Amino acid sequence: MPINVLSTQTIGRVLEGGASVCRAAGIPIAGGHTIDSVEAIYGLVALGPVHPKQVKRNADAKAGDVLVLGKPLGVGVMSAALKKGQLPEDGYAQMIANTTKLNTPGPELAALPGVHALTDVTGFGLAGHALEMARGGKCRVELDWAAVPLLPGVRQMAGQGFVTGASGRNWAGYGESITLPAAFAAEDRALLTDPQTSGGLLVACNADSVDAVLAVFARHGFERAAVVGRIVDSAQPGVTVKA
Repeated sequence: MPINVLSTQTIGRVLEGGASVCRAAGIPIAGGHTIDSVEAIYGLVALGPVHPKQVKRNADAKAGDVLVLGKPLGVGVMSAALKKGQLPEDGYAQMIANTTKLNTPGPELAALPGVHALTDVTGFGLAGHALEMARGGKCRVELDWAAVPLLPGVRQMAGQGFVTGASGRNWAGYGESITLPAAFAAEDRALLTDPQTSGGLLVACNADSVDAVLAVFARHGFERAAVVGRIVDSAQPGVTVKA
């Protein structure tokens, strides 16, 4: 913290904000330290035990699995619009609600035997994290783009040019492993690679477990969780997007 710039009251509000989220997640804050800094920097390291039989990696998806996404996409597009002063108040409220929604379904999902792989969709976008799942499982991910939930208005915003630089860098980094349908719109590709802050969980589960997975999401208030694709056997790991 810049202790000569921020008052102890302001610093206290930053710390209490973090503590309130930790309380909501059931996490005790066990310690920490503060240093003098040119700008305010606040962060946490989360440590905890997990049952060895409930560890779900992003590398264990199986052919025949169904993919479920917990949150809609579009946070990066909204942030780009915000930086240019073009995000309306309702859009800002949607962005904040999405990014501050804790991924509390994780432990319950990990306990389901039919869930084979889990990851979150963050900086590499849906395509990038789906590709990690495909490469780890030595399989291919098929995404049903029409079924992918989007935050309200983000497709129009992307079409107006409100796209992050990271979205383009993502495509440059892994686009050769993504197969797009003919005439796939530029704004759709931008959303496919859109970096998400606190994005949704991406779940690969057997078909018999889809209802249970969606029920877990629903219990935790993730009303827009949706089936977005499937895992297929392939000698060439990658992601195929279906229109």
